[in-house]
Parts: sequence; C-alpha cells; structure tokens
Amino acid sequence: MLSIGEFSKICEVSTKTLRYYEEIGLLNPVEINPDSGYRYYSIGQLKTMLFINRLKSYHFSLEEIKEILNTEDDHTEEKLYSTLTRKRSEIQEKLHALEYTLKQIGNDLHQLEKGFPVMSYLDEIDVQLVETKPMTLLYTRKLMNRNDYTAGYGEYFSRLYEKVAKEKLTLLGTPMTIYHSSEYNPNGNDTEFAIPILEAVKRTRDMPGFLCARSIWKGPYSVLTSIYAKLREWIEKEGYEMVSSPYEVYVTDPNQTSGASEDMVTEVYFPIKKK
Repeated sequence: MLSIGEFSKICEVSTKTLRYYEEIGLLNPVEINPDSGYRYYSIGQLKTMLFINRLKSYHFSLEEIKEILNTEDDHTEEKLYSTLTRKRSEIQEKLHALEYTLKQIGNDLHQLEKGFPVMSYLDEIDVQLVETKPMTLLYTRKLMNRNDYTAGYGEYFSRLYEKVAKEKLTLLGTPMTIYHSSEYNPNGNDTEFAIPILEAVKRTRDMPGFLCARSIWKGPYSVLTSIYAKLREWIEKEGYEMVSSPYEVYVTDPNQTSGASEDMVTEVYFPIKKK
C-alpha cells in the first residue's frame, strides 16, 4: 500500500490531481481511512497511473482515457490499437497544419520584406462565372461543429460510398459538402455530405443547376475561409446575390489524403443571380 503522497511522488502527479481523478471516477484509491480520510493506493495501480500519463501525453482527453480504461471485453487490445491509430492520424493532421502555418508565416514575412501587405494574396484568388448542371445527390445531413468536420469527412462519405458499392450505383462526380446554415454556430452547423450519382434511390435528392461564382483552391482546407471571403466580395462588387447554399466539391477525395495537405484541390461554388 502507498499513501497518496508516496503515490504522487513516484508518478509525479500532484495529490490535487489524484483527488480530481477520484472525483471523476478515473482512478480511485483502494482504501480510505474512515477516521483520518487518508487515501492509499496499491502497488499495482502504479502501472495504471503510468498508463494514464502515457495516454495524456498522446493528447487524449480524460473522458477518452476513462473510456479506454473501462473497456472490458475480449477485444480490448484491438480497440486500443484502433484508438491509438486514430489518435496518430489526428496528430499527423495537426503536424501538417503546423507545417503549413510555418510556411504561411514565411510567405508573409517575404511579402512584408518586399513591401506588400500580408493580405494581398486575396487579390490573386481567381473567381469564375460558371453554369452548373442539375445533379442527383446521394446524401446525409448532420449538425456538425468545427471539430467534427475532419472525422465527418471520413465517416459520412465512407457510408455513402458503401451504399454506392452495395447497391451498385453509378458515380457521376467527386464528393461534396453543402453548408445550409445561415450563420456560423460553434455548437453545430447544418451540413450536407453528398455524392453525385446517376440513379434516384432512397436518400437521394435533386439539386438544380445554378449560375455560380466559383473559385478553385489548391491547398489545405484551413484556408478555405479566404476563398469564401473573396467570393462574397466578388459577388457584391459584380452586382449579384446568393440564391442557395454555398458548397465545396472535392476534386481530391478527402478520404485519400490529409485535409492539411498542400495537394488538396477544392472547388468552392456560390449559387447566384443578378440583383
């Protein structure tokens, strides 16, 4: 048996943190002295505490760690393997994003050295006026917050592709996301994941053709807000107005590469009409 102080010292975790872990049910002492309230931990719990620290270093939340520790079935190791694999992908995604951020900072410094404003890159974004054709969309529609999007691309598009394969449907284009919310809500936005197909089956809808302002972006998704800003500015300047929800078409399938990759090609469409 180890006192909470001894346990704290060995694992380099404060007693305050240990009491919090007890409060949320993450790690409970094996014994509490009813008279003094002193808490004691077993030698075997050292391994559990080290495992918790390890998972925290992998950027798992305490709730995620609690779920991992509470997994008790014949597939525990398989689930842990899957969970760690997913976390590795998330960290790789963040690394790619940081690498791109460093490159952006370098470009901004280069622009400033040449005497150009940092935001002058917006002037280089090309906007085209195009006519789109009507499409039949196989779709799913969800409320998604910003943190859900990366997982959503994989999960919801995968489900749509599974339906395409199972029912032997005919693909007519690459995946797309339609944003229906009239304003940004950090708690959830009305988001439609869709794939153009030939057949009209269950969970499909018709999307009419539009006159659209379009920009094509090669780079990570994190910069798409700049494309949206440029398109909105162009629409106002040229005397148009929005008639339907904006949408993105992924020329590069988001399931096939990192969303932070500089090789991603995305088309952004704003359906419009003359004022």
